[in-house]
Amino acid sequence: MKRTIYTITALLAFLLLAGACVENRNIYDAEEYVMFADTLKVYPVQEDVEYFSVPVVSTVSRDYDRTFGVEIIDKGSDATENLHYRLASNSVTIKAGETRADVLVHGIYDNLDPSSTPTFTLALVMPEALEMPLYGRSTKVGLQKCCPFDINAFTGWCVLSSTFLQSFNPYGSYQRLVRTSLNPDRPNSIICHNWMLKGYDIELDFDDSDPLAPTMDLPEGQTMSDEGSFFGQTHGDDRILIRKSNVYPSYFSSCGNYLYVWTQMYVYDLNTYFGSVGHFYTVMEWVSDEEAERLRREGMAM
Repeated sequence: MKRTIYTITALLAFLLLAGACVENRNIYDAEEYVMFADTLKVYPVQEDVEYFSVPVVSTVSRDYDRTFGVEIIDKGSDATENLHYRLASNSVTIKAGETRADVLVHGIYDNLDPSSTPTFTLALVMPEALEMPLYGRSTKVGLQKCCPFDINAFTGWCVLSSTFLQSFNPYGSYQRLVRTSLNPDRPNSIICHNWMLKGYDIELDFDDSDPLAPTMDLPEGQTMSDEGSFFGQTHGDDRILIRKSNVYPSYFSSCGNYLYVWTQMYVYDLNTYFGSVGHFYTVMEWVSDEEAERLRREGMAM
């Protein structure tokens, strides 16, 4: 019996060793291809970041350095070299034992318009045998200007335009002037005073962790109005509550000092969910005190 066990154990050990050898051989003998990690990607250009990286990857590592040329393809590009960007080098080196290297690109922040995303094409200069079929050797790079986030830029007077006011409008306009201030209880948060109706403030939170996709949030359960002011009657406990819409995204622009917020308005009755009023789109655009005063004199609601 012991001999049988020893035999089986030895056989298993042999199979595992053989499998490992095959696996190692497959890795070592794998087809070698070199390519950009993405064929199309938008990169943030930030004032305080000198370079962003466009990664180049290989399907295998080698025990020596591999250097490839990097060329700019003018055809199909609307970003201009030395005006909108410049490369740190016209070559890229994958170091021995590694499978990745980075093409460093300097986006020229001052020459970019935040409302557009110019692109240019890069291609690797390398032997044809290293080009993966159907994938290619090039990538299209998009440049998106991302301004520094300053919460103070979202305080003061703003013009609010809302589809909620279009639908339930006691003022005869879908726009109003709103005053905002810093929220002393939470960082990167503002208080919007008299947001949709005088006497009802709401809080908005900013998240700039992803410069390409800065987002908005609304703490749930805030009361934006009583029911009678907009509906003319009471359906629940006389509160219209607000939360972030789970259907559409909300975001802001640090470059333009405006935000787009999708909200869901809903009603409770004796702490029981009564129903949804709907999902509504609101734009808030910050203006100077002088512009706000002009709009107030012209009759914009506050």
